Amino acid sequence: MALTPVLSEFWDEKDSWTLDTYRSHDGYAGLEKAIAMDPDDLIAFVKESGLRGRGGAGFPTGTKWSFIPQNDGKEHYLVVNADESEPGTCKDMPLLMASPHTLIEGIVIAAYAIRASHAFVYVRGEVVPVLRRLQAAVAEAYAAGYLGKGVLGSSFDLELVIHAGAGAYICGEETALLDSLEGRRGQPRLRPPFPAVAGLYARPTVVNNVESIASVPVILRKGIEWFRSMGSEKSPGFTLYSISGHVCRPGQYEAPLGITLRELLGYAGGIRPGHELKFWTPGGSSTPMFTSDHLDVPLDYEGVGAAGSMLGTKALQIFDDTTCVVRAVLRWTEFYAHESCGKCTPCREGTYWLVQILRRLDGGTGTEGDLATLLDIADGIAGKSFCALGDGAASPIVSSLKYFRDEYIRHVTEQGCPFDPHRSTLMAEELTS
Repeated sequence: MALTPVLSEFWDEKDSWTLDTYRSHDGYAGLEKAIAMDPDDLIAFVKESGLRGRGGAGFPTGTKWSFIPQNDGKEHYLVVNADESEPGTCKDMPLLMASPHTLIEGIVIAAYAIRASHAFVYVRGEVVPVLRRLQAAVAEAYAAGYLGKGVLGSSFDLELVIHAGAGAYICGEETALLDSLEGRRGQPRLRPPFPAVAGLYARPTVVNNVESIASVPVILRKGIEWFRSMGSEKSPGFTLYSISGHVCRPGQYEAPLGITLRELLGYAGGIRPGHELKFWTPGGSSTPMFTSDHLDVPLDYEGVGAAGSMLGTKALQIFDDTTCVVRAVLRWTEFYAHESCGKCTPCREGTYWLVQILRRLDGGTGTEGDLATLLDIADGIAGKSFCALGDGAASPIVSSLKYFRDEYIRHVTEQGCPFDPHRSTLMAEELTS
């Protein structure tokens, strides 16, 4: 199975982010085809393609669009989630830096399909260079007639707003994002009603990830059969895999869904010399970790799910044998405790106590009974918190104890971490080479 550069096809070209470069690669040809279609037929087309959301859950994109009630006399909204905050996830920001018009074309197509005259991109505020590049691309699109009144001479109007968030992981949850976009504190909403019925400003709203929307134009250009020729029957198409950590060539690798980590490591140059793979995440820190025994698991939604984890954002964080799993889990858990919005008790209190226990273990004052307490607290969070942040916080705890319980025990019996934290850094390799 080879790599399939589609979204990343011309990222390495000079001025890849400009409208001229995008047009030279058939940019906005998909929009021209979409505008000639009936919106309902366009939704059916995306449904038939089998495109699944690339933000984590993998929900079918066309099906989500079809939930919007039509001819209801209400304003409809499209919101693009560009609040990329999951540890290890770094696919949407490179896409927006290298080819922002890919997203903009997808937005216009999606808004036309759901009959929305206003669209919003919620961007993480810390990524100022991405924000500026996206704003510049939007200005180009307005000037060229792809946004504003009478898109491409049609009767369709679309206003696009780029909104900078204040920086909160919880705003990656779609309803917390909507609250933040409305000017309130970002906290998840009780559902139902779902956004498709009462979303932004209590109007029918579709919330999609950057990569999901950016994938639509090329499907329109090249067709359903082409898209389904990649991936698997239930997880068709291409996607971006973010590989980071202890590999020789970290970066973005675009491939058909269903490729394995073993194959991807071949492209990434393998684990750094002199070391072996210890554990890895298939979809960011919120997904249960895998070990070297899972190198041949198909990286699609069904394959990863059957192996006991989730594909998530396809953030493949690679850790070699120099890494202390307890310390890695501690760092992730500190992140979730810090980013908990505090709305629900299980997450607010549970993540705090998980951090305290992990710090004891890492510092050499923990007991074997702490391991049972960790699992007990994780069980009190997973599936019982207001949103999926609690599930994400519990995942590394439960999976690390499943695969590396002996390492936790060593922290107790040896009264501290048996690993040298310096050896896991890149600086250590540079100093010894």
